[in-house]
Amino acid sequence: MNILVTGGAGFIGSAVCRHLCGNTEHRVVNVDKLTYAGNLGSLRQIENHPNYCFVRADICDEHAISRILGEHDIDVVMHLAAESHVDRSIDGPAAFVETNIVGTFKLLSAALAHWQNLSAERQENFRFHHVSTDEVFGDLPFDGSLFTEDTAYAPSSPYSASKAASDHLVRAWHETYGLPVVVSNCSNNYGPFHFPEKLIPLIILNALEEKPLPVYGTGANVRDWLFVDDHARALELVATKGRPGESYNVGGRCERSNLSVVETICRMLDSLWPRRGGARYRDLIAFVADRPGHDRRYAIDASKIERDLGWTPAETFETGLAKTVRWYLDNPRWWEPIRSSRYAGQRLGAAEKALS
Repeated sequence: MNILVTGGAGFIGSAVCRHLCGNTEHRVVNVDKLTYAGNLGSLRQIENHPNYCFVRADICDEHAISRILGEHDIDVVMHLAAESHVDRSIDGPAAFVETNIVGTFKLLSAALAHWQNLSAERQENFRFHHVSTDEVFGDLPFDGSLFTEDTAYAPSSPYSASKAASDHLVRAWHETYGLPVVVSNCSNNYGPFHFPEKLIPLIILNALEEKPLPVYGTGANVRDWLFVDDHARALELVATKGRPGESYNVGGRCERSNLSVVETICRMLDSLWPRRGGARYRDLIAFVADRPGHDRRYAIDASKIERDLGWTPAETFETGLAKTVRWYLDNPRWWEPIRSSRYAGQRLGAAEKALS
């Protein structure tokens, strides 16, 4: 099939492109605007692959997207393009409304027109796969409860509200126009090529540079962690095997508090990259004021995708994190230019600003 991946130069999008080119026969068309978080260096290993091409375009440009859908005869849209950093959404929500809501609307409009011009057989096999987040569900108490596909939406931040709105648009296009859509909501991803403003790469790189390791509040907030390559496999299954109109929760069954994540990274670095003088990396931990509307806990029930599509994560949190730490140690040529540019002139996240 011909698969259009939006946001394919981002963290999860690039993992999807690498997976599709490395493990399937599908043809991949990567569309990305190349904002501060888009990095073609994450795609270097497939840039010359015969089944891969990159097109620089903005999903808000409906005319450009329509042209790409037609020229490349697209069978599946995997929509990952999004503004995704909560701290940035608090400081500047307009970009999140524009990309996540308006951009999704423009993409849906282009996809609907493209789908309506396909043959009946191709219409039946076409999919619009919208990739979303568990943050749309709000937060959970510190108990055994889990997010399911039927959990009511209760977003807490401008980011999660914009993603919730885009989820609703996608479902509305299915119910109103018949567009064959599938939706997936994932837990926190981590792994190689993760942009350095997010928690795990930020902690690894701050530690290597002997800088404070910022932790919000007391570090008690809990997240379910999912290795990005496991997520990429799940997304392929949802896009190609998922039932139209259905949603699928994707999680790693790896709940950890933020403080536990940071301490685990510190222990790994103590072994792999010891500090001078024998000091421990955990001594660099610095607790900072909590961010507004910080959800207490996320936890995904992934039973549906495991049962219906046969997906299970291959990595535990410990094995996936070990691979991630090792990758950052081995690949400074990827992250050093990003760090030295201070995120291409963009503002720092709240946690880093608190330490500035």
